[in-house]
Amino acid sequence: MTTVAIPSPQVDKLGLLIDNTKTINHLLEIHGALLRRGLDRHPILNFKLQRSYSSLGHLHQSLTLFHRTPTPNVFLWTQIINAHAHSGLSHHALSYYSQMLTHPVLPNAFTLSSLLKVCTLQPARALHSHAAKFGLSSDLYVSTALVDAYARAGHVASAQKLFDAMPQRSLVSFTAMLTCYAKHGMIREARLLFQGMEVKDVVCWNVMIDGYAQHGFPNEALLLFREMMSANVRPNEITLLAVMSSCGQLGALECGRWVHSYLDNNGVRVKVNVRVGTALVDMYCKCGSLKDARNVFDAIEGKDVVAWNSMIMGYGIHGFSDEALQLFQEMCCVGVRPSYITFVAVLTACAHSGLVSKGWEVFDLMKGRYGMEPKVEHYGCMVNLLGRAGRVREAYDLVRSMEVEPDPVLWGTLLWACRVHNDVSLGEEIAEFLVKNDLASSGTYVLLSNMYAASCNWDGVAKVRSLMKESGVEKEPGCSSIEVNNRVHEFLAGDLRHPRSKDIYSMLEEMTGWLKERGYTPKTDVVLHDIGEQQKQQSLEVHSEKLALAFGLISTNPGTAIKIVKNLRVCLDCHAVMKIMSKISGRKIIMRDRNRFHHFENGSCSCGDYW
Repeated sequence: MTTVAIPSPQVDKLGLLIDNTKTINHLLEIHGALLRRGLDRHPILNFKLQRSYSSLGHLHQSLTLFHRTPTPNVFLWTQIINAHAHSGLSHHALSYYSQMLTHPVLPNAFTLSSLLKVCTLQPARALHSHAAKFGLSSDLYVSTALVDAYARAGHVASAQKLFDAMPQRSLVSFTAMLTCYAKHGMIREARLLFQGMEVKDVVCWNVMIDGYAQHGFPNEALLLFREMMSANVRPNEITLLAVMSSCGQLGALECGRWVHSYLDNNGVRVKVNVRVGTALVDMYCKCGSLKDARNVFDAIEGKDVVAWNSMIMGYGIHGFSDEALQLFQEMCCVGVRPSYITFVAVLTACAHSGLVSKGWEVFDLMKGRYGMEPKVEHYGCMVNLLGRAGRVREAYDLVRSMEVEPDPVLWGTLLWACRVHNDVSLGEEIAEFLVKNDLASSGTYVLLSNMYAASCNWDGVAKVRSLMKESGVEKEPGCSSIEVNNRVHEFLAGDLRHPRSKDIYSMLEEMTGWLKERGYTPKTDVVLHDIGEQQKQQSLEVHSEKLALAFGLISTNPGTAIKIVKNLRVCLDCHAVMKIMSKISGRKIIMRDRNRFHHFENGSCSCGDYW
């Protein structure tokens, strides 16, 4: 390469001009000017031109310059490797790295760290060896990139070993290890590491909050978010998306509304774009406020299919099938093509309202109009729809004729239908198949046990419980939560841990008296244990949703709605109690169980006793 001798200040000025270029047309003008003056092959300017072309998305221009360079140095090789890595072309990046080594040009720390950001496990191991070979393994950037690479590949032990051996650690190193723990569900280890960090930026807080949200600890996510705000760390879009997810999981409407208010008042930092708007719609739907959800949905500009899906699904799980179907029609009319998830949402709406004919129509529409082959989730919706409607054998025939392999969730749906409609023989057949093929979950055993108990087959119950014990399967305990004054309170059946337990149980006694005055008789047949009638009644009285209701009655103002979230399907007795209590208290009670929402008002439920 012939280097043109030009004064250093002029090189600096031209280099700065290239670096500050924001458009490809401007860069082409500068490049042309350099060509006319014979300055395009100056090492520094050539490097900056290549880097700018890559950063503006014109990798081919960068490659042209690179290949015209007679003997590229490590910086030019690294730039072209990094450009391919940044563009998602990891195989090309590795190919250029191999070519670089044959020239031979030795890599620097940035070369290896650029590759490690995008490579899979096998190349990462090879690069780890190269780092040791070229004396770069102790470099902070390389070791951090190695931790991140092993973490992405799921090799937590390797990542942890590297992290522990690092002589010094940066905030990026801590974040990489924290992300590794959080991503793989090692929440306890993540929290310990997080607590030990002297410096935390918004990224660290986001990783920890999102880790809680993604792995079933939404309450902890909200508590940590409050800590973050107290520490004067301003949240960004990622923070608020994780917080909205947590609010949705908990049904924490008050907290969700605070987040929405924060978005409106701090829009310069976090804008309500389609992604954020869709998250708000999803949150409001899960928190039981369809009105808020629809207001946000209507305000979203440029709605994509995900936004439409969220609103349709929201109507579906609340049992408002007419609104869901109407919105589906609107979506199609405005030219938004339905996705697979759209059809799951519409079929869910049909299932919650018993619209069998409409369900089949929508199911056939997938393939007939849109050329989409139904997946297992769509068959699952149809099995759910038929099972709820009492057409259990028809549902079973559909499963047997499916063109895709049924999964355990679908089998569980069919088994649930057998339980509801007391088809013990088919339930036994399905359960035996699931156990034999190692597809059984805790729900499988529980449903079969419940079927036996409902028919007073206590020997069958004992047999199933023995199988559960042998298999190490435990029944998921019922848990209900309620948000009061921006705090989420959780209850298990018979829970005595709450600070206001004495007041809660006093209210339960009052409720029992009110219910008896209205002629309520406990539905003890839902207690699937071989115990006396009195014990069954006592067991029913302390179900988790009743404790949550009692706490809501003593902790909120008269006339305000009470919102409860239950992790399992609400039982017949609690459903009946909620209906009566909505009339006695003059309050609307909104309950989200595992399957759907129930809006109890003036003695009736929005589900029409169909759930």
